[in-house]
Amino acid sequence: MENWNAVWITDPAFAELEGISMLHKEYNPPKEGERPAHPEHLKNRHVYFRKTFRLEEKPEQATLKITADDYYKLYVNGVFVGQGPAQGYPFHYNYNVWDVEAYLHAEINTIAVHVYYNGCINRAYNSGDLRMGMIAELETGHGVRVGTDRTWKYSVAPHFVSPGTIGYETQFAEDIDQRLYIAGWGQPGYDDASWARAVEKHDADYVLVEQMTPPLSVYRMAPASVRELEAGGYLIDFGHEITGQFEMKARGEAGEVIRIRQGEELEEGGGSVRYEMRANCRYEESWILSGGDDTLEQFDYKAFRYVEVAVEGAGNEGGKETAENAGEVQAGGTGKEAAENADELAVEGERDASKVAADGEGKVESKVMGCRAVAGIQPDSFAAIVRHYPLREESCFFESKDTMLQQIWDICKRGVQLSSQENYVDCPSREKGQYLGDNTIIGHTHMYISGDARLFKKAIKDFALSAQACPGLLAVAPGSFMQEIADFSLQWPMQLLNYYEYTGDVEFLREMHPVAEGILAHFRQYAREDGLIESVKDKWNLVDWPDNLRDGYDFGLGRPVDDGCHNVINGFYIGCVEAIQAIREYLRIPFEDELPALRRSFVNAFYREETKLFADSVDSMHASLHSNIFPLLYDIAPADSVDAILSLIAEKRLSCGVYMSYFLLKALAKHKRADMVYELIACGDERSWANMVREGATSCFEAWGKEQKWNTSLCHGWASAPIPLLIEEIIGLKPAKPGWSEIRFEPRIPEGMKDFSLEFPTAQGPIRVEYAAGELKLHAPEGVRSR
Repeated sequence: MENWNAVWITDPAFAELEGISMLHKEYNPPKEGERPAHPEHLKNRHVYFRKTFRLEEKPEQATLKITADDYYKLYVNGVFVGQGPAQGYPFHYNYNVWDVEAYLHAEINTIAVHVYYNGCINRAYNSGDLRMGMIAELETGHGVRVGTDRTWKYSVAPHFVSPGTIGYETQFAEDIDQRLYIAGWGQPGYDDASWARAVEKHDADYVLVEQMTPPLSVYRMAPASVRELEAGGYLIDFGHEITGQFEMKARGEAGEVIRIRQGEELEEGGGSVRYEMRANCRYEESWILSGGDDTLEQFDYKAFRYVEVAVEGAGNEGGKETAENAGEVQAGGTGKEAAENADELAVEGERDASKVAADGEGKVESKVMGCRAVAGIQPDSFAAIVRHYPLREESCFFESKDTMLQQIWDICKRGVQLSSQENYVDCPSREKGQYLGDNTIIGHTHMYISGDARLFKKAIKDFALSAQACPGLLAVAPGSFMQEIADFSLQWPMQLLNYYEYTGDVEFLREMHPVAEGILAHFRQYAREDGLIESVKDKWNLVDWPDNLRDGYDFGLGRPVDDGCHNVINGFYIGCVEAIQAIREYLRIPFEDELPALRRSFVNAFYREETKLFADSVDSMHASLHSNIFPLLYDIAPADSVDAILSLIAEKRLSCGVYMSYFLLKALAKHKRADMVYELIACGDERSWANMVREGATSCFEAWGKEQKWNTSLCHGWASAPIPLLIEEIIGLKPAKPGWSEIRFEPRIPEGMKDFSLEFPTAQGPIRVEYAAGELKLHAPEGVRSR
């Protein structure tokens, strides 16, 4: 923060607390007493900061640098500007830069920031470390005009009262008591005389870096339909899976409670929302009305399609209990003030139409014609405030006359769109964590559907930074939950190579290369004399997930793993070596080719001549599907074994998880079996993408079906393998040179594939392919040669 004029400010409750280092090896956690206990009353902390200032004239140009820990939502003169930052470690903490001249005017202005500190150790936030607060700096053509310091005012936001956490302590449920809301807190005319001053925290230990990715796209979306329920209330359908917050307006008696339930699907019969979701999330919350005109404004986001709202009843007892449990609501003098203002119009800032695009309240109204206002609920106000990484829908399109293939593409695209937040998330509900192995598939797909590789680049960097905990990397990063998965770590060099070949970003490749070498060095400590690795006990050996889709894999995968040498971890290890050698070649770094010896060792250890298949471990004869994927993918299998392996795959088909299917399909493509790739993508088996469609998917699932895992999330980007496989291995488009400066075009259109058109963006311009009546046409960007 040395280059900032502003200083870090915080809630006084955190002023004397020392930040905790959260990084450690998963199997070597801090011993009892080594880390201070986290005060319970400081979890789920919502705090408002504001500063009113004067400008002599409206600036022609103005930028606001800002970040907060854990998260902020920014308002200028009562108008929502944006939110952030992307989570990060304190030693590499992201800040955002906003152009704010449009929000400012001459004379009096107010910057208002809602800062949230979660306080739990989880995958969604880099929290639980007692670091809380914000820093901001407004600069115009006349220099820095405003910066955070002790002249800023603060108040705890007392109306957020949580009954508990959701998912794996991923987020807090948001029961909201509108009577305690501080009306108008973000407006320039609000009187904050009773608010306390923020505290400067000069020992804040952040290293701030400008976020390399753009802020989230945040916009308003109208429901697809609204149905009035016979028992009272409404059932709202947004038409497909979304990520964001639900918004509505109501006017009722003070203390009246509206119950809000959200979910990804309906209960049997379709009359109510399944709010106790399969993914171990309970989306049920209460909204206590103030007696005036109220607007529900939730803070954290959920993954949902349906919402059910109904009035529970009136009475002040619930409100009294809510206030009693609200924590330190008197901090900054806010409790009394909130009660006095409870009947005022409570709107946390008009959302800026350029940031929260109104899909049109007219559209909302058109969907609810015939619905009357029930108990003060205004059905024409129902909306979702959707959020995800920016994605122009027209950037990438695929149109097929094969209805099922089209639906498979669409659910995969939406699954990745919604799994792309400030970072990639495995699912936007239960965990909201960025998992290294998931990124192999999500990042690959996301580059194609967006043409924007910055989020993938950031993800690769995030995991490189986790090397401070272990040079073999963490499985979740950033975040305060420590988890390590060996299979995932070995994929990081493959991701770096994939990113480079898509972008041509050689400087980043060079910067990250030492991290790749560090991964290799970490796993070499487990090498046997023949070069294979065994007993990799410092990390979970996953093989596949869920564990019921490992096809009977015959090796003890406890945590830690059994002693011995098994197949899949060595398959990934050889893939890691192959990727690092390719990186060295691109960087013109001399090396000795290790692959021939490693491949021989793999064959000697796992190949069974009598069956011409590969076994699961050195001591096993069982040949799972998984153990025969990597011998194909990494050119290990003897030539006379390929037919037997292909026969095994034809028999077992998708006897794996959706995650492993990515490697299975790539292995088939490596041996020119595009017909099998296409057939498995489009098949209607119980384990298939078509089964997701049959079960009503609007985004790809975590498993092949709702009942095929005990806690299936219905939005999981790691199931998106069909998109990169269709583009690269069936339609046959790959970069022949890094950055798409030259295109490799090797179509393998299988017999019976119906007409389609495809367009996707690259750094050189869009690439378009049309297939009709058996003819295939490629339209390459001007000046780009195709092979």
